[in-house]
Amino acid sequence: MNLLNLGRSALRVSPICLGTMTFGEQVDEPTAFAILDRAVERGVNFLDTAEMYSVPPRAETFGATEAILGRWFSQRPGMRDRVVLATKVAGPSRGMPWVRGGAPDLKPEHILAACDDSLKRLQTDVIDLYQIHWPNRNAPSFGAMYFDPQQEAEYTSIHDQLEALGQLVKAGKVRHIGLSNETPYGVAEFVRVAEQHGLPRVLTVQNPYCLVNRQIDNGLDEVMHRLGVASIPYSPLGFGLLTGKYDERGFDDPANTGRIARFERMKQQRWGRPTALAAARRYNALAREHGLTPTRMALAFCYTSWRVASTIIGVTSLAQLDEDLDAWSTALSPELLAAIDQIRLEIRDPAQ
Repeated sequence: MNLLNLGRSALRVSPICLGTMTFGEQVDEPTAFAILDRAVERGVNFLDTAEMYSVPPRAETFGATEAILGRWFSQRPGMRDRVVLATKVAGPSRGMPWVRGGAPDLKPEHILAACDDSLKRLQTDVIDLYQIHWPNRNAPSFGAMYFDPQQEAEYTSIHDQLEALGQLVKAGKVRHIGLSNETPYGVAEFVRVAEQHGLPRVLTVQNPYCLVNRQIDNGLDEVMHRLGVASIPYSPLGFGLLTGKYDERGFDDPANTGRIARFERMKQQRWGRPTALAAARRYNALAREHGLTPTRMALAFCYTSWRVASTIIGVTSLAQLDEDLDAWSTALSPELLAAIDQIRLEIRDPAQ
């Protein structure tokens, strides 16, 4: 893998980014260290985490993933300078009262304090990419299908959020800023306000992108392309749906240790919808028909898309990490891409 410039920045990142939200819940610290070591050894220099992690979120594990990364850095002298580090400040409370007391609004002081806390846990002086984890306004996200104007309420403005992020950039605590789980409107408005007021410009957007959720392909891709904002999508395997692990027995197999099977909360989310599983089974069967594993086809779909700067992968073992990295060189034929699009025409994006 050759390094690339992330968006309009001078940050040089690998086209595969290691997501870490399993560290501290599904993945214990020694295994996390081994995964991180192997990833760097194989050329990955881009790491993504969040104050909210690990997942599924619990009060007891809030900040646990950042703390694991911080201890890894402290035990690997010089490693922090070798990687590009991204983390996220949680948006307004989504049923998590342990995050800022369940505050319904992400205020400037929250952003400043959260960044300081992340720096301490990560045992670093600077965060390369600091992202807002989800919108601080009434906006559809995490499986909500429609915008509902009846849900409007007072919230800290995009301008004030950017002012707070600008303070962090000026203080040298943050190099660049990004968004996550955003809409086309949100991305365009963050860029507009930044340019109008001389505030930090959004560098990246981190939204889901996979065969069962291609919402990026319908509007957000044009916005990001025209505004020069880089896409660093997560869940290219659809929370495991696109590995084939759920094809035979669904989510209720007690022997399956995948997230959707293991955590009841996950079954209630977009990835656990019966329609998402049905769609995944069709894509997985298509992969096998073309001599590919479902994992390899799903990852190659993201890796080779012009929309994607760096794909965020999440793993729970060295074997999964190696499988995901080994898929980097896979090319999908025009015929296979056409067959993928045909399935989407019939079933659209069930995990949106």
